[in-house]
Amino acid sequence: MGFLPEYIKISGEGGIVEKIKHGLTYRFFSENNDDCAINLHDTRGVGIRIEKLNKYFEEKHVLKDIDLEIFPGETFSIIGPSGTGKSVLLKHIVKLESPDSGEVYIDNHPIFSSSEQNPPDYRYSMVFQSSALFNSLTVGENVGLWLREKRICKEPVIRQIISEKLSLVGLEGQESLRTAELSGGMKKRVAIARSLAMNPDLILYDEPTAELDPINTDELANTILKLKENTSNTTVIVTHDLNFALYISDRIAMISGGRIVDIGTPAEIKVSENPVVKAFINTTTKGIK
Repeated sequence: MGFLPEYIKISGEGGIVEKIKHGLTYRFFSENNDDCAINLHDTRGVGIRIEKLNKYFEEKHVLKDIDLEIFPGETFSIIGPSGTGKSVLLKHIVKLESPDSGEVYIDNHPIFSSSEQNPPDYRYSMVFQSSALFNSLTVGENVGLWLREKRICKEPVIRQIISEKLSLVGLEGQESLRTAELSGGMKKRVAIARSLAMNPDLILYDEPTAELDPINTDELANTILKLKENTSNTTVIVTHDLNFALYISDRIAMISGGRIVDIGTPAEIKVSENPVVKAFINTTTKGIK
């Protein structure tokens, strides 16, 4: 009597105190008076370099000797038909997939073969094709989820960040809406606001226009363009929507059959002499001028 069972830990990793901390916001256990544990004000663009990247799924060779460079701060789109490896390539950049050979460098640091004690310091987020919102949470709770789960900031600051990010995507004052009340376009914008809550240096979009009508697609494109006016992060977009890519991108890469077949500015892509690119343009845009 008066003793706890031997298997119950009070402190340290996995202990009761740590579990209690997990459910509380930053302010309860902060060792200083800062509003946030990390700087959420400044962003920077990261550089990405992909060299000889190969990926197999059993016998299927999905990515074939991919060489690609994305410059810091640019909006870069990877286009191509469905099933050509676009999303698989994107997942390698955030280490959701591992290559069979080749390497991805972030700010010249290899992310797969590195044994460095101090890897490059950057934040990244990803907007998934399905938006991946939690139906049980409100719009505001979805946007602030990472900040609260990681106890990054004090609660008043979290609420301020939620408000700011929703305003950036045109959803000011919509914190209390339920996910079920949102249109497809609104869900995409909430997902973007959630990604922006951590002020990422790199933000990635996987088929952002999927299941959107032309009006919502146009709103989403303008949202992404507006965000680029307020941040300096690097943006990578995977899409089969050529019109969308031509409208928002600094540069575009075309992938076909698991290989990069052409890279250029929107103007260069539109006049490309590559037969694969020309066929894709004529099919998807009816010969856009």
